Formats: sequence, structure tokens, C-alpha cells
Amino acid sequence: MKTMTCRDLGGPCDLAHQGKDADEVIKLQDRHLKEAEKAGDTTHQEARDAMKSRWRHPKRSLGWYNDTKKAFAALPES
Repeated sequence: MKTMTCRDLGGPCDLAHQGKDADEVIKLQDRHLKEAEKAGDTTHQEARDAMKSRWRHPKRSLGWYNDTKKAFAALPES
């Protein structure tokens, strides 16, 4: 298991997401941003909008995805 924070993934807070791979952590971040938006947390809105764009345009967002996978791979196991 490895840990990345909301901030590591482009968000504004330090909520930790743990996963066995980068895809799992990205999905946890997406859920976190959806919940923050639903709760009316405007501090997460910019990150939520960016995540929505990545899901809608995955080929265009491949750079962010590959960078995130590399950053995850470089992390120590927790």
C-alpha cells in the first residue's frame, strides 16, 4: 500500500488516500472531490472541475495520468 494526499493529486487538502496502485488512489481522489463538491466545499471546486475534465477527455489528460503513476511508483510502501 502507498499513500498520496489530495494535494499530491492536485487538490487543496492533505487527506490521505491509500491504495495498492495509482488507479485506486485516483478513484479515491475522485470520490473525495465528488463528496466535497456535494457538501458545498468550494475549496475543492477547481480540483473537481479538473478531475471531471480528465474523465471526459482521457487522451488529452494522459500526461497528468502518467505523471501521477510515476509519482505513485516512486513512493515508499506504507
